[in-house]
Amino acid sequence: MKNIRAVVAIVLLALAAPVFAQAPAPPAPAAPVAWASLSVEQQRLLAPYSAQWQGMPAERQAALARGSQRWLAMPPDQRAAARERFQQWRALPPERRALVRQRLERFRALPPEQQREVRENFHRFQSLPPERRAMLRQRWQRATPAERQRMLDRTRARRSHPMMERRKD
Repeated sequence: MKNIRAVVAIVLLALAAPVFAQAPAPPAPAAPVAWASLSVEQQRLLAPYSAQWQGMPAERQAALARGSQRWLAMPPDQRAAARERFQQWRALPPERRALVRQRLERFRALPPEQQREVRENFHRFQSLPPERRAMLRQRWQRATPAERQRMLDRTRARRSHPMMERRKD
């Protein structure tokens, strides 16, 4: 009996090994980034941080180094768009920024399939004509929580049944 249990345990562990192998390894702690290891362009871009660089946590140094590499690799039009988005972000009141951060955290906590669905819905909404987007926004803003839930339920029902005709509101 003990031998059978031991064999069963070994077989179960062997079958579970691929599952354990797929588990992501915990991220390795970032190594400090020496200021001298940065390119001249990166040093110029990160000059505001030069005096405090040595005292920064290694994770922050690594993040700044990666960000500067991405920035330098961007074409000028992408840089201009990123600069504009950053200015818009900085212009937001702190409460609004906190709300955006909370929503981003909630989004990142979603399973990949739901993240994909949210992205598709966003792209679908963005592809609508501006008048239609404005009308839908107004309808959503005027709706009570119960009405909003009914709207969501109807939309989900329509999407889950591809044979159902889509209503043109």
